Amino acid sequence: MEDKTDFIKATIRKFLQVANKYAAIEELPIRVDNALTVTTREAHTIQAIGEGEPISITDVASTLGITKSAASQMVTKLTAKDLLRKERSPHNNKEWQVSLTPLGWRAFEAHEQAHGKDLAYLVERLSSFSLSQIATISVLLESIGNVMDHRLDE
Repeated sequence: MEDKTDFIKATIRKFLQVANKYAAIEELPIRVDNALTVTTREAHTIQAIGEGEPISITDVASTLGITKSAASQMVTKLTAKDLLRKERSPHNNKEWQVSLTPLGWRAFEAHEQAHGKDLAYLVERLSSFSLSQIATISVLLESIGNVMDHRLDE
């Protein structure tokens, strides 16, 4: 019979499997139009910006759980593809804020269509969970995130 430690380790292994699958999904292309695709990772950046625009690069990093440097690199990449517009913040001359271009909004919509069914499926499945079960999942993910933050800070 498994003890609590074995069960925790099995749960961590399942999480790692999910994390690896998620990493692979982040590199999958999403077609914006006949001439343009974006990776799922790029689409998630576009989504974060579209939902909060105008938004600072620092806020993009915070929303996505990445470093400010990684967010800045992604913004530069997406700006070069004409998906984002980058301007100095009116409140802080040292900060940049970004917003979507018309092409960026098309990418935003393509992402919504591509992953809308996944979100709907997850909401449907998780709706059968009790609030207590969902809270437990949230605390579990927060704990795993804290361990990852600590590891990244080393």
